[in-house]
Amino acid sequence: MIGRKHERQTLDHLLFSKKAELLTIIGRRRVGKTFLIREHYKNKIVFEFTGTQYSSKKKQLKKFAQKLQEYTNNTLKVATPEDWAEAFIALKTYLKNRPSSKQKPVVFFDEVPWIASKRSGFLNEFAYWWNDWASRQPIVVVICGSAASWMIDKVVNNKGDLHNRITEYIHLQPFTLAEVKQYLNAIPLFLDDYQIIQLYMSIGGIPHYLQHLRKGESATQIINRLCFNKDGILRNEFNNLYAALFEGHERHVAIIKALSTKWKGLTRKEIIEITKLPNGGGLTQILTELTTSSFITEILPIGKKKKETLYRLVDEYSLFYLTFIEGKRAGKKDIWLQTAQKNPYKIWRGYAFENICIKHVEAIKRALGISGIHTEVSGFRSLGDADRKGIQIDLLIDRNDQCINLCEMKFYNSEITLRKEEATKLRERRSRFQELSKTKKTVFNTLITTYGLKANQHSYSQVDHVVTMDALFLLERFE
Repeated sequence: MIGRKHERQTLDHLLFSKKAELLTIIGRRRVGKTFLIREHYKNKIVFEFTGTQYSSKKKQLKKFAQKLQEYTNNTLKVATPEDWAEAFIALKTYLKNRPSSKQKPVVFFDEVPWIASKRSGFLNEFAYWWNDWASRQPIVVVICGSAASWMIDKVVNNKGDLHNRITEYIHLQPFTLAEVKQYLNAIPLFLDDYQIIQLYMSIGGIPHYLQHLRKGESATQIINRLCFNKDGILRNEFNNLYAALFEGHERHVAIIKALSTKWKGLTRKEIIEITKLPNGGGLTQILTELTTSSFITEILPIGKKKKETLYRLVDEYSLFYLTFIEGKRAGKKDIWLQTAQKNPYKIWRGYAFENICIKHVEAIKRALGISGIHTEVSGFRSLGDADRKGIQIDLLIDRNDQCINLCEMKFYNSEITLRKEEATKLRERRSRFQELSKTKKTVFNTLITTYGLKANQHSYSQVDHVVTMDALFLLERFE
């Protein structure tokens, strides 16, 4: 198995602990939650049931009975339960009558939000089954779901019978660049770091998407086949992705589309102005759901108030789809091979590279030698006035050693040569930031780029640190 080192250690801990364990695992669609549980626990799973989207309670119960009958090797005829209370009685009977084993049995409920629909009664009966019986058994129970916000609200932060019953919690994230590289090498598909970053910009670190890569193709060829061929698996993925995760997903999509038009991010007020969604708790919930599911991120500008928080679209596939796929006809031969050579793509990939740097900030800190220093990662924005232009810094690292790294992120296909006018911009940006933020800390200009910076008088005078793309591949998983 590629990556997931810390998650696998957690799964082992649950298996070998001396008590009953209730694990909640969440993560966006296609990120590999089910694969992780099935692959790591393999023959230890004694019962598994997966919810079906848009399925009635009656149909879910029928499938539950069929699944239970399978696990009894069809030796018993299992009647369809009338409700989830009867279903859990049948499950308890089955588990109690299983042959004893030295190894803890694992019970796995997948896509729980689809099982626990409104008025289904599933969650209440599950809680009763756990509190009344399972919590006193040598057992591992796993409940999993792609609707991350639902899982956190209804399960992790449950105020009823499941309150404080979760013994372990895993939020499964997409692969990092390092893990994508490991995955590709295992295929084997040997792309260099520059090619992998281009691929990551478009489809992210989603294992399900990576399964469809082929040997002998460049990043450009892979993207062309997956996203622009008529039968490409990512051609219409966007339309299914949000519908599968969120009720009333049209509002979520409206926010995602608004954010795709403003790469640097939008405040809550700006989101309302663009989407025309009403301000209130409903909007707060949607933003929380999108943040929890890792589609967007919150950036609180240094020294600013909460209301000035920027929301930024960081899901690579969503941004790529809305920029280059939506509204385009499929099937035109080699369309992406041609588009990737044009200026709009070159501009876009600069922003996409910024997103990658923000997601891999721990690797950047390690490259800077500041991993052991407490830091706050944020941004900075000033709209300016009639006399002076505003500035926006998308990534700054505020350090407890009285220093701040102002990060400038540039995606190039070769070393950068800093010209005089560019050096002047860096000097002015640093000066303006110090003036507007009123910081007393030392401010370092930090360049993060692909192949580095050629040394000259301008780079020497204005750039304090250079981090190249190879540093982004050094950490498998960040804590």
